[in-house]
Amino acid sequence: MRAQDIQTDLGQWTLERGCTMSDDVVRGRLVGNPDGPLVVVLGGISATRFVAEDPDGRNGRGWWSRLVRPGGAVDLNRVRVLGLDFGPNVGAQSCPETITTTDQARRLKALIDAHDLGPVAALIGSSYGGMCGLAFARDNGDQLHALCVIGAAHEPYPIGVGWRGIQRRVVRLAIDAGQPEAGLKLARELAMTTYRTAEEFADRFALEEISRAPSSFDICDYLGSRGDRFAEGMDAQRFLALSESIDLHRVTPEDITTPTLIMGAISDQLAPLPALRELRDRLSGPSELYTFTSLYGHDAFLKEWDAMEPRLERFMGEALARGRATG
Repeated sequence: MRAQDIQTDLGQWTLERGCTMSDDVVRGRLVGNPDGPLVVVLGGISATRFVAEDPDGRNGRGWWSRLVRPGGAVDLNRVRVLGLDFGPNVGAQSCPETITTTDQARRLKALIDAHDLGPVAALIGSSYGGMCGLAFARDNGDQLHALCVIGAAHEPYPIGVGWRGIQRRVVRLAIDAGQPEAGLKLARELAMTTYRTAEEFADRFALEEISRAPSSFDICDYLGSRGDRFAEGMDAQRFLALSESIDLHRVTPEDITTPTLIMGAISDQLAPLPALRELRDRLSGPSELYTFTSLYGHDAFLKEWDAMEPRLERFMGEALARGRATG
């Protein structure tokens, strides 16, 4: 097993909604069996190309290393996994006003083509990555054998659009005040209350008072720590573009013929069951909806390893068999 950083330079190009992205370098990371079939794994807007633990351990565990590992549901002994950094790049000097999931799918396709990696045996996308996966399947169905979408649908759910709109207004106010990092922290704190469930917070926090004048409680301390961590790896303009990208996401399910597994937590407020059922029913190819219970809501894709692993393992077996059958 080995890891390799790869990239391709798209330079300046026009995005779907007409704005321009300059100096766009698409960065990915391959890990696993260099001779195995290609599997793409994409996560939320804060996910990076570091999906799995590196063989040398230099880049930490990887954000999905419990599932993407030797012998895991996504078995690195059998497949090579490609992780992707979503555009715009961190710290980009020129950040587009907007970027869509279709644009992200084009960036992924450009990276695969530049390094002659295709076809894709399976694409597994969670949250924003699931939206990008649907766009990729729509535009490149002949090069994708199987798709797994976790906690995402063909369009955003209205209440989520409202919540993210508030977050972006907070960040813009902070930018105008010369405190973009403070705005990012507050936006992430609000976001965490939409990712998780009220039941989890009730079980986890005793409303212990951490400080007085003004009062602060244990749950506030936790949310603040999440905001601090998020702001360390995200800049304000990039956040605004990616947050809006979620709200602009639209894919017509009937345009997708790739066999698709849809997974979701019943408690997910951002990709609730009605949206997932509609996606399943409207897809043109074979489709299945697999649900599970979780206290973690939308964040279940980062927490519920035991609930997801058996079905993901079967999905990977089916995808690899399909790839062998199609040559």
